[in-house]
Amino acid sequence: MLERVKQALEKIRPALQADGGDVEVVSVEDNIVKVRLTGACGGCAFSQMTLKTGVERVIKQEMPEIKEVIAV
Repeated sequence: MLERVKQALEKIRPALQADGGDVEVVSVEDNIVKVRLTGACGGCAFSQMTLKTGVERVIKQEMPEIKEVIAV
C-alpha cells in the first residue's frame, strides 16, 4: 500500500516542487496516510488547503480505500 501511495504522490509532486515545496510519506496505517509537507509547503498558510484539495484528492482518486490524509 505504501508504494501505491508514493506512486499517487508522483502526480502532484511536480506542482508542489514548482512552488518550492514537497511532500513525503511518513506512514500508512488503518487506511490513513500520514505525510509531511516540506520546503515552502511546510510553513505556508495554505498548506492545509494544499493537503486536502491537492494531496488527499489525488491519493483518494488512486486509492478509494484511503479514509484520510493528515499532516504530521
